[in-house]
Amino acid sequence: MSTYVRHSQLRAAHRVISAQCRAGILPWRSLHQTAIRSNAVVNEKGPNENDSHFINLAVKDNIAAEGFTTTCASNILTGNKIPFDATIVRQLRELNSTVVGKSGMDEFGMGTHSTTSAFENIHNVCGLEKYSAGGSSGGSAVAVKKGEADLALGTDTGGSVRMPAAYTGIVGFKPSYGMLSRWGVVPYANSLDTVGLLARTVDPIGKVIVGDGLHLKHDPHDPTSLPLQVRERCVAERSGYKSWDPSQNTKIQGLTFGIPIEYNIEELDSRISQGWLTAAQKIEELGGRVVSVSLPSTKNALSAYYVIAPAEAASNLSKYDGVRYGKRDSEHGSDTYEGILYGKTRETGFGSEVKRRILLGSYTLSSEAMDNYFIQAQKVRRLVKRDFDRVFKLSNPLEDQQPFDLSDMEDTVQLENKLGPAQADFLLCPTAPTTPPLLEDVMKQTPLDSYMNDVFTVPASLAGLPAISIPMDIPVDPAKEEEKLLSFGGLQLIGQYWDDARLLSTASILSPHVFPRISHH
Repeated sequence: MSTYVRHSQLRAAHRVISAQCRAGILPWRSLHQTAIRSNAVVNEKGPNENDSHFINLAVKDNIAAEGFTTTCASNILTGNKIPFDATIVRQLRELNSTVVGKSGMDEFGMGTHSTTSAFENIHNVCGLEKYSAGGSSGGSAVAVKKGEADLALGTDTGGSVRMPAAYTGIVGFKPSYGMLSRWGVVPYANSLDTVGLLARTVDPIGKVIVGDGLHLKHDPHDPTSLPLQVRERCVAERSGYKSWDPSQNTKIQGLTFGIPIEYNIEELDSRISQGWLTAAQKIEELGGRVVSVSLPSTKNALSAYYVIAPAEAASNLSKYDGVRYGKRDSEHGSDTYEGILYGKTRETGFGSEVKRRILLGSYTLSSEAMDNYFIQAQKVRRLVKRDFDRVFKLSNPLEDQQPFDLSDMEDTVQLENKLGPAQADFLLCPTAPTTPPLLEDVMKQTPLDSYMNDVFTVPASLAGLPAISIPMDIPVDPAKEEEKLLSFGGLQLIGQYWDDARLLSTASILSPHVFPRISHH
C-alpha cells in the first residue's frame, strides 16, 4: 500500500475524531473473613507462593466465593453466604489463585460510578480520591490499582469492567459472550452479563484466558456457556490460541484498525479525542493501517440497551421478596405495603437505582409497551450485531456472513473497492467519553446523564463481542492541576466474536506505545 493511501486514511480518521481507604476491597464485608480460611475449604495445599503464577484475586461482590458473603452491595442480601464457589472462582483457584477479598460495586451491578451501593460509595485512588472509579466493578478496579490484587473479577453487562479500568488507568477485559462461565454469578441481565477480568497489564489476563486454556472450559451448569465442540470449531477458525506469547505471535504491522465515525459524538472530551487520534498515529507508525468504518445502528444502541437490560433485571429481581429469597423486612409490624405482601421488604431492601430499573423494565415488558419498546429494542440489537459483522474482516462463526448494504453507509466512509468499504481486524475507540468525573458532580447528574457514559461500551455488549480497555496518554496543560492529575484515558479495542486471543495479544503489544508509563512486571 502506498504511503499516500495510508496517510489519507489517517487524515480521514483525523477528521472523524476532530469533528487507604474504603474504596477498594471492602473491609466492612469480607476482609475480616481471612483468605486462608476461604481457600482452606477448597484447596488444602493452598497456593504455592514460590510459583510465578501465584495470583492474589479480588472477587466482585456479585460472584460467589466460598467463605465470603455475597451481597451484591444490596440491603436485601445483607449477610448472604453462598456455600460454594462460582465456576470462574473455582477455575482460578485451581490455577493457583487465592481470594483475598470481595470488592465493592454498584447495587446489583446497576450504575456507572460505583455510587449506588447500600453500604458505601467507592472512590478512585492514588491521588484521585475525589474522582469516580467507574462502575459497576469499581471496587475490583481500585483493588488492582492499589496493588491489593494481581487480578480481579468483575462483571460486564454494558461496560462495567471496561469503564472502571478506563477511570483508574488499568486494563479491563470483557471476553466473548459464552466464553467464561456465569454459574455462581448473581444475574443482572442474562443475555448481556459477562464475567470480566481486570489487571494492571494485559499479560495476567492473557495468561489465564489463552495460556491456561480458560477459553476451552465449558460449564454444563451454565446454559449460556458455549459447548466444547462449538468452542473447538471457533478456535479452529481463529489464530493465537496455541500459546500466550504476544511478542512472538503478534505484530501491529499488517493489521487494520477501524475508527467508527459514529463514535465522534458531541459529548466527547477534546483531550480524549486527541488521545484517540494519537493512538491511531502510533498504530500507523508501527505499520498498522487505520481506516474509517460505519456502524449506522450505533445511534440507537444505548437506547436499546436501556430497554433490554432493565427488562431482564426486573425479571431476575422478582424473586427477592423476603419470603422465598432475600432478607425480609423485620423492622415493621408487617411487611405488607398498601396491602401488597413483601412490598415493604422490596421498598427497604432495594436502592433507588435498582427500583428505577425494575419499574422501567416492568413497564417495557407490559402488554401495552412490549411491542413498542422491548421488541423494537431486540430488533435494534440485531442491527448492531449486523453492523459489527460487516465491518470485521473475520466472519462471525455463529452467524451467516452478510454483505454490506451501501445505502446504509455514511457518505464520509471511503469505498475500498466496488464491493464496499474497508474492513478491519479490530475497532479502535475511546472507552469513556470523558476523564473520571468528580464524585460531587456525579451525585448531581440525572440518571440519563449517567447512562450516557456507557455510549462507547454498550454496542460490543449488545453484540456479545470481546472488548478490552487499556490506558492511553492524553494531552496535559501544565498550568492546570486537574489535567496533570487526570493525564490518562481509556482506549478500547473491539474484536470479532471469539477473536479474544488476537485481541489480547494486540492490546499487549500496543499498550506500551500508547501509554509508555505502563509496566510489564
